[in-house]
Amino acid sequence: MMLGGGDLTPERTPAGIGVMGGTFDPIHLAHLVTAEAAVEQFGLAKVIFVPAREPPHKRGLVITPAEHRYNMVELAVRSNDRFEVSRAELDRDGPSYTVDTLEELRASYPSGTRLYFITGADAILDIDTWRHPERLFELCTFIAAERPGLSREAVREGLRELERRYGVSILRVNVPAMGISSTDIRQRARSGRSIRYLVPEAVEEYIRRHGLYRG
Repeated sequence: MMLGGGDLTPERTPAGIGVMGGTFDPIHLAHLVTAEAAVEQFGLAKVIFVPAREPPHKRGLVITPAEHRYNMVELAVRSNDRFEVSRAELDRDGPSYTVDTLEELRASYPSGTRLYFITGADAILDIDTWRHPERLFELCTFIAAERPGLSREAVREGLRELERRYGVSILRVNVPAMGISSTDIRQRARSGRSIRYLVPEAVEEYIRRHGLYRG
């Protein structure tokens, strides 16, 4: 299975692969800033963005078709040779469970390759609601990005509790404060307000051309 493009193939990629999963509805600059900060802070070889086909935590909600979301991620990461996008979850039937994606990635890379799953600290605090959390901690090291609007001390105490309970270390990534959310971008687009400088220019053009988020 091909997991995205780029110059770094599984056979010759050094240890340290970042993985960023999500709905990406749409992908925005905070996603990209977080991934770049993780690359820089932890010396990752690359970050693989994995759009979810069927997010388990968003069942019953209306989300943009997966192919549109994949295309926007592809446009957003095209200019960075350390970023790539994978169809792993789009081409797999059923709910998009992170543990299944990490199992596939683990099998695709040499045994010494370390996987780092990059996500918001608030998402990690809900890890007990994810599928097979114990296995997730075996498959990867989590990198937690703190988001604006959350109590930093409460988040850090929650992460420390998870570390104690699962016997793991959760890394923290230093990200510039960027209060950008996909929800706000969708609301702006729906009401005809500007989303310029919140998403990459190519993504803004894609949204406009395909009439996404217009109701």
